[in-house]
Amino acid sequence: MLFLPEWTILRTPVIGMLHLPPLPGSPRYGGGLEAITRHVLRDAEALATGGVHGLMLENFGDVPFYPGRVPAHVVAHMTAIACQVRQRFALPLGINVLRNDGQSALAVAHAAGAQFIRVNVLCSARVADQGVIGAIAHDLMRDRTMLGAGVKVLADVDVKHSAPLAARALADEAADTLLRGLADGLIVSGSGTGKGTDPAHVEAAQSAARAAGDFPVFVGSGVTADTIGAFLPHADGFIVGTAFKPNGDPQQPIDPDRVKSLMAALRC
Repeated sequence: MLFLPEWTILRTPVIGMLHLPPLPGSPRYGGGLEAITRHVLRDAEALATGGVHGLMLENFGDVPFYPGRVPAHVVAHMTAIACQVRQRFALPLGINVLRNDGQSALAVAHAAGAQFIRVNVLCSARVADQGVIGAIAHDLMRDRTMLGAGVKVLADVDVKHSAPLAARALADEAADTLLRGLADGLIVSGSGTGKGTDPAHVEAAQSAARAAGDFPVFVGSGVTADTIGAFLPHADGFIVGTAFKPNGDPQQPIDPDRVKSLMAALRC
């Protein structure tokens, strides 16, 4: 299984989240672009020192999120910050533009030299606090081809903070996301940020991913030092954010000791 060449020898890579504070134009923006950049670079340093295998930059502070395309200034600011992260850290970098702007995430990644993006709704449709969010695979994958970008796409199935329009087996959604949406890997999460993921859902997604080909499945929420072992039989990687922060508060800075604790549990 080869998602990124940098992870070839790793059994289960861990991606640490870089939660951006509110950017200019968002309701909670408090001013100070330099402070935002310092915050992100400090978190990246803590994650890298703690031993994670990759980073993912996300505009987490920009609530309420746009359901689709974000304004140009969001893309510009995320690109500028992503470039600084890439210049200072050798770890693979991913981009997620909330709520579902995969095309902007691809543009940021391509410009900054990031290796992958996350897309919450690549195929099908979901009901979320932003309304109905629809599939973007048809546009995103054509953009990737047009740019000649080698950027990988990690796509959620049964994504958090949402509900399906109609009941459907997770394995069927996973198969369509890979074979018809052309995702390079899957993400399975719980009901919300920091909420636990059902190991049975991870197992079902991995079974579908193996049937479709050699595709990785990442656990996308709720992983802690205490729970990571339960996912190892069926997870190919982990995306961790709140478990690295005091009291599980995503607005807090990364705690290096929490990073080291989870990474030590992974090696046990």
